Amino acid sequence: MASDARDSADQHPQPQKIQIYPTLTAGVSPFWRDKYERDAMKYWDRFYRQHEDRFFKDRHYLDKEWGQYFSGAQGKVLLEVGCGAGNAIFPLIATYPDIFVHACDFSPRAVDLVKIHKDYTDNRVNAFVCDLTIDDLSRHISPSSIDVVTMIFVLSAVSPEKMFLALRNIKKVLKPNGYVLFRDYATGDLAQERFSCKDQKISENFYVRGDGTRAFYFSNDFLTSLFKENGFDVKEFGLCCKQVENRARELVMNRRWLQAVFQFSDGLNSFSSTEGEVMVGVIGQHIKKSEVKENNLKDSTNNNEVDMSEGVGAEMFGISPSNNEMQIIEVNLKGLNLKIEVLSKEHQHTCKSTGLMLWESARLMTSILAENPVTVAGKKVLELGCGCGGICSMAAVKSANLMVATDGDTKALELLSQNINSNLRAPLLSRLYTKVLDWGNKEHIEAIKEINSEGFDVIIGTDVTYVPEAISPLFATAKELLSTNRSNVDLHPALVLCHVWRRVDEPSLLSAASQFGFRLVDKWPARLTDQSGSSSIASPWFPEDLSTESIGNTALSIMYFHRE
Repeated sequence: MASDARDSADQHPQPQKIQIYPTLTAGVSPFWRDKYERDAMKYWDRFYRQHEDRFFKDRHYLDKEWGQYFSGAQGKVLLEVGCGAGNAIFPLIATYPDIFVHACDFSPRAVDLVKIHKDYTDNRVNAFVCDLTIDDLSRHISPSSIDVVTMIFVLSAVSPEKMFLALRNIKKVLKPNGYVLFRDYATGDLAQERFSCKDQKISENFYVRGDGTRAFYFSNDFLTSLFKENGFDVKEFGLCCKQVENRARELVMNRRWLQAVFQFSDGLNSFSSTEGEVMVGVIGQHIKKSEVKENNLKDSTNNNEVDMSEGVGAEMFGISPSNNEMQIIEVNLKGLNLKIEVLSKEHQHTCKSTGLMLWESARLMTSILAENPVTVAGKKVLELGCGCGGICSMAAVKSANLMVATDGDTKALELLSQNINSNLRAPLLSRLYTKVLDWGNKEHIEAIKEINSEGFDVIIGTDVTYVPEAISPLFATAKELLSTNRSNVDLHPALVLCHVWRRVDEPSLLSAASQFGFRLVDKWPARLTDQSGSSSIASPWFPEDLSTESIGNTALSIMYFHRE
C-alpha cells in the first residue's frame, strides 16, 4: 500500500506555484536605476509638494551639538546644502543674529518653501536651486567665502559614485580650514534592513524608497575615506544610535546615524590626526576608534535627538500608512460608477505585486461589459487574475447569474473585498464571490468547483499573459474550470483574454492554447472569422468609429477562445 501511494504521488506531483508577475531577486533593475538617477529632482520635488515643511522637525539641536562653530566675534557665513524646507536655517538665524546663511536644494519646490517662510529675509538668507553634482556653487556664492557648511541628511540622497563631485563643489566656496558639519544615515539602520527585504537595493548600501527618493547608508570607513580623499581632515566622528518608539503602532525602531565634523585642508595649517587617534564613538564621548564597541552604544545614546516628525519613521522604514501609499481611482461607465482603492503610481515601481494596480486592459474589458451586458447576461462568469480592483467582475455581476473573482495574491484579494463592499450592495453582493487561485493549484481549483460544479460559461483574464512560465498553467486552469456545455450556440463557453502584448508573443500564446484544446475564434482589433463562417464576435462590442488610439493604448488586444 505504501509503495502504491508513493507511485501515485510520483505520477501526480504537486504543481509549482506560478506568479503572474516576475520575482525580483537582484534588486532594482538597470532601467529603474537610470530612471531614479535621471528623475531624482522630480521625485524630491514631489516629496516636498506632498510633505511641505512637516516631514522633519526644526533642528534646534544644532546649537547644542555644534554651537562653537556658529558663534564668533564676527558673524559667520554658512552654507546649508540640501536645505529642504528650511528646518535647519530658521532655528539658526533665530539663535545667531549675526550669521548669514546661503541655502540650496535641487528641488525647486523646497527652495520655494524656504522663500515663503515667515522668517525668510534677503538680508539673512540667500536661497537658490542647485544640484551639487552638476551646478557650480561659485556662480551663486563667492569662492572661499563660507565659514561652515551643514550637510544634514543630504549626501545620502546622492548616488555614491557622484558624492565626490558634491564635495569638490563645496570646496570651491569653503574658506581654508572651514568646516563641514555632517549628519546622515549609518549602516545597520532599521530602514536599510527593511529596504533589503523589499528588493529596493540599487547598489551597495544604496536603496530607493517607495516614493522614488533614494537613501545611502554610510559605514565609518566609507565616509572617512570619502572626505579624506577629497581634501578634508576628520575633526570629530561619532556613531549615534537611538530607539524610537511609536506606541500607536506598537513599533520600536532602531535608528543609526553618523555625525561628524570635517575640516577643509589648505595644506598649511590644517587639522591632522593619525588613523589610531581619530575620535569615533558615541556622540559626546571621546573614544578611540580601536575602542568602539557597538553593543555599548544603544543605552548610552538614547538621549540623542532625532530629526523626526510624526510619520517620518513610517516613511523612512517603508511602513507608510495606507492612505499615503494608496489612491482612489474613479471608474465611470454606462450604469457603472466605481471608486477603487489601488496602490498609488509613486509606489508602484517598488511593488512586486501587479495585483495592487489597475491596468488599462481591465478598463477596456470593463467598458465592454458595461456597454454590452448581453455578453455575460444570465451566465456563470470567472475572472482570472482580477487584482485588487475587480472592476470587470463588478461590471459583469450586474447581469451575470454568478461571478467569481480570483487572484493568487492574498493582499490583492484583501483589498478587492474592501473595494467590492464599498461599491456594491445586495443583491449583487450575494452573486459575487472572491477566491484565491494559483493557476494549476488543484486545491484552489476544487474549492472553486465547490461554488460551481458545472463549469463557467465565460472566463475573463485581463493582462494575465505576460509571464511565459504562467501561460501553460493559465490555459490548464481555464480548461479545468470552463463549462463543456455546447447545447446552445449562444452559450458556447468562452475564454476571453484582454492584454497589452509584452513578454509573450501571439504565436507562443496560440501554441499553448492549442495544447490545452483552445481554438482562437475571434480577436480584436483584427477581425477573424472562424471556420464555421460565423460573423465576428468581438467587433460588435465596439462602435464602428472606435480605434485603439481613442482608448489610450494602441497595443491593447482581445483574444476570444472556444474549447475544441
